[in-house]
Amino acid sequence: MKINTIQMILKTDKKVTEGTNKLRGYIGNKFKDYPLLHNHYNKDNLIYSYPLVQYKNIDGEISILGIEDGVKTLKEVSSKINELKLSNKYYKVTEKILYEKEINIAPTKEYHNYRFLTPWLALNSENYIKYKSINDWKDKKLFLNNILVANILSMAKGLGIIVNREIYPRTLLDSVHVKYKSIMMQGFSGEFQIRFKIPDFFSLGKGSSQGFGTIKEIVDEEVND
Repeated sequence: MKINTIQMILKTDKKVTEGTNKLRGYIGNKFKDYPLLHNHYNKDNLIYSYPLVQYKNIDGEISILGIEDGVKTLKEVSSKINELKLSNKYYKVTEKILYEKEINIAPTKEYHNYRFLTPWLALNSENYIKYKSINDWKDKKLFLNNILVANILSMAKGLGIIVNREIYPRTLLDSVHVKYKSIMMQGFSGEFQIRFKIPDFFSLGKGSSQGFGTIKEIVDEEVND
């Protein structure tokens, strides 16, 4: 299925050190009339779906991904983003680069290799307890593989994509500690293979609107199972 996307890269006068929660808060407050930027229709009603606007901080460089309806939103606000005020720091936006693409997302017969550019938050409060209770590493891996599949199917469903075949994940992951909403959580870095085409810089799992679980396809490399 073809999906419209736009990636807006914000070049700033210095590397951004704040987390994407601060970035999302700043942009969301600046443009309160655009629900996709902050995932609220109003103060009390959250948008529970795959986020169509996702905030990324990759090595100090900010980008914002818009998907489908998020494309129009980012186009409308892009000219008004000339600075970032995050916590007590000020960043001047020196350049904006927008890449608009129509890309394909679908299950495939062949494997695609991906790397997590940011930690993947696979575990919520419920499945974290289940994960910690598993002693055998093979069973832990299977548990995470099933969550990865669930994350991808959830993304597909949110974008109206039908998945009618098994997508068979293979993973090579390391555990990392991540701060999310001021709480230290267990996340995962590493690589995976799956029979599914996912566009670069899409996010999977918990915190995907804030750029956790951002992936990029590995070209001409292999991931060992």
